[in-house]
Amino acid sequence: MNDEVSGKRVALFPASFDPLTNGHMDLIDRAVKLFDELVVALAVNVSKTGTFSEEERMEMLEAVLGDYEGVRIERFEGLVVDYARDIGACAIIRGLRAMSDFEYEFEMALMNRHLEPMVDILFLAASQEYLYVSSSRLKELVRFGASVADFVPQPVEARLKAKLGSG
Repeated sequence: MNDEVSGKRVALFPASFDPLTNGHMDLIDRAVKLFDELVVALAVNVSKTGTFSEEERMEMLEAVLGDYEGVRIERFEGLVVDYARDIGACAIIRGLRAMSDFEYEFEMALMNRHLEPMVDILFLAASQEYLYVSSSRLKELVRFGASVADFVPQPVEARLKAKLGSG
C-alpha cells in the first residue's frame, strides 16, 4: 500500500457532506490528530440527488477546510474500499451518533473488511453536542427560518440560507 512506501499514515473520511456540519468538523478535528494525513472525500452517489450539487459541496469543503493542515479534500465515485486502496489509506473513519448508526456502519465495516482486509474501519463516537444533528434536520430548521449557526460552519450556514430560504 502507498502508506507503507511513503511512511505516512493516511486515513479516509468519506461522506456526502450535504452539507458539512460541525459534527463532521468534530470528527475531522479528532481524526487529523491520529494520522499524518486525512483525506476528506466527497462520496458521489450518481443515483442520489442531494440538496447541494457536487460542485457546491466541494466549494463548501474548500471554504471550510482549504487551509487545514494535514487535510486533503477530494471526491470519488465507486466503492469506498477501492478508493481507500487507491490513495494508500490504512483506515476509513466513520462517525456514530446512535445505535442505529452502529448497526448500519458495523455491517458496512464487515463487508469492507472482507473486500479489503488491509484497511481498518475506525469508528468515532459523535461528541455529545452533535448526537442529534443531522443534515435533514438542519435543512428543515433553515426552511422554517431557524438559525443553524451552532451546527454548521458559517460558510455552510450562508449557503443553506441562500439555497433553502430563511422562513
